[in-house]
Amino acid sequence: MKHIQEKMLFLYKFSQAPKQIGSVTPSSAFLARKMLEAVDWRQTRHMAELGAGTGAITKYIDAYNVNRTNVMLFEKDAVLRGGLTRDFPRFACYPDACRLREALRAEGVDRLDCILSGLPFFNFPQRLRDQLMDEIMGSLKPGGLFIAFQYSQQMKKQLGTLFDIEHVHYVPLNIPPAFVYVCRKRYDTYE
Repeated sequence: MKHIQEKMLFLYKFSQAPKQIGSVTPSSAFLARKMLEAVDWRQTRHMAELGAGTGAITKYIDAYNVNRTNVMLFEKDAVLRGGLTRDFPRFACYPDACRLREALRAEGVDRLDCILSGLPFFNFPQRLRDQLMDEIMGSLKPGGLFIAFQYSQQMKKQLGTLFDIEHVHYVPLNIPPAFVYVCRKRYDTYE
């Protein structure tokens, strides 16, 4: 029943703000697993999920997270954020990924080991994409992972200028099918 309610809420939110939500349905288990397979949980102390939505990927983070990695969630929509706070009380939840570094300071975290993103970058104006990338680059430690799913390869060029792209996985068993970018922050990157 909860699964059906989650899908209905997601569809409703998409109808209200398609550029913010990005899809008509939450991410599939196949997409979540593909995003998380690159994470070295033994070495990951601090991570963030941007655009956590209804928690479709967050629940897998919670399941994989046996070493109790510190997880921060970011979700702009207040209703979805309330659901995340209720369902994942161990994880800090913030409303604005454009204030990622500010949230890190509030949590007493210097840098993140990994950032997962479900943000629909394709729907955002370039200025907002650049602002988000600046926050991501400034928050991620050198050698840290940025793992993002997108519904096109439109972000590949921008990601390639900022990161070493280690893999681009195609996940056909998702609605819509998605690409998972596994990117690593270069050690010679300066902020």
